[in-house]
Amino acid sequence: MGGDRTTYLIIGVILIATLLGGAFYWSQKQKPEDAEYSPVINPSDFISKIDNKYFVLEPGTKFTYENKTDEGLERIEVTVTNEAKKVMGVTATVVRDKVWLNNELIEDTKDWYAQDKEGNVWYFGEDVDNYESGKLKDHKGAWEAGVDGAKPGIIMPANPKVGDSYRQEYYKGEAEDMADVIAIGKKVTVSSGMFDDCLQTRDWSKIDSTANEYKYYCPAVGFVVLEESVKNGQEKVELVDISTE
Repeated sequence: MGGDRTTYLIIGVILIATLLGGAFYWSQKQKPEDAEYSPVINPSDFISKIDNKYFVLEPGTKFTYENKTDEGLERIEVTVTNEAKKVMGVTATVVRDKVWLNNELIEDTKDWYAQDKEGNVWYFGEDVDNYESGKLKDHKGAWEAGVDGAKPGIIMPANPKVGDSYRQEYYKGEAEDMADVIAIGKKVTVSSGMFDDCLQTRDWSKIDSTANEYKYYCPAVGFVVLEESVKNGQEKVELVDISTE
């Protein structure tokens, strides 16, 4: 009888432990992901310039890119403006991103960036105008940190290291881009030249399985010089010109 009582006691302890463990696992699984990501933004932690060596935004600078697609030639102009926008109390630099397909404007976007004292460059949202046949179609992709649950993300860490993974943006179900640091010290050759000591990231999305590309940021430019598809590397967005307005 004594042996049976001990056996029952052991079984009881195992059952209780299993139930408690299951309850803990269930509670972890049910924890909303957006509640876990809660960056603290204090306007006093930000500075007026953006000079991260991989992401330099000097007003008046224009980066021009080209991408040969199945639909034709895509031209992208990214211009650092003199404009500023206040988001969550932070004064962000406005960068205008215009896209043409076969010389027809298809997108006109304003992105908002700001750098903190540590050197991290934050992405606070974007104002998007999408066009079709020369007419404004919609504003799909637009979001603003602090509005409707949207939160800012890091577009470029102060000291990126291989293996780092970070959110670039967060607007649940609408904008959930991520980035992983793949390599540092890469050499990149595009039509505008050859660049050394470049940072390679893999940009992907938690909500769009088709978004999966490598980006190369080079100190000599202080910005992106190449984007290419992870899948086959055939689709490439290359830097073709840098100018100052």
